[in-house]
Amino acid sequence: MKKREDYISWDEYFMGIALLAAKRSKDPNTQVGACIVNEQNKIISIGYNGMPRGCDDDLFPWAREGAYLDTKYPYVTHAELNAILNSSGFNLEGCKIYVPLFPCNECSKAIIQSGIKHVYYLSDKYAETDQVKASKRMFDAAKIAYEPLITTILTLTLDFDASRV
Repeated sequence: MKKREDYISWDEYFMGIALLAAKRSKDPNTQVGACIVNEQNKIISIGYNGMPRGCDDDLFPWAREGAYLDTKYPYVTHAELNAILNSSGFNLEGCKIYVPLFPCNECSKAIIQSGIKHVYYLSDKYAETDQVKASKRMFDAAKIAYEPLITTILTLTLDFDASRV
């Protein structure tokens, strides 16, 4: 008997973890996850976008438009920053981060400062915004590699019915 040949790659696995983490986000519009991996392909940390610890997400706004303090923007912690902060003191030097959405400029600063050296993403839908242009400029200056994850997988299904395994 031969080994299975339809298994997912490491990159697909880690991006899948980031996508699964995104399912924890309570943001009604944008759910993003992040998975940080070291050079030995060990997961160091995971995060998703949400309110900071101790801030009741039922008491803070989730709106995208309106007066700044009445929107989610001054309050939500992005997935990348959450993953960096959740790393429990692990050295992130040389790590990779997997995110479905290209990082904003604020998260890019944290990625650079943490020592992460490679960013994999699925979507760059905000490429023309100043925030993403700034991210790429900083990544280029800091020699942080970034590239879209190329995969033929469109869907992965999780089955919680263990009797079907």
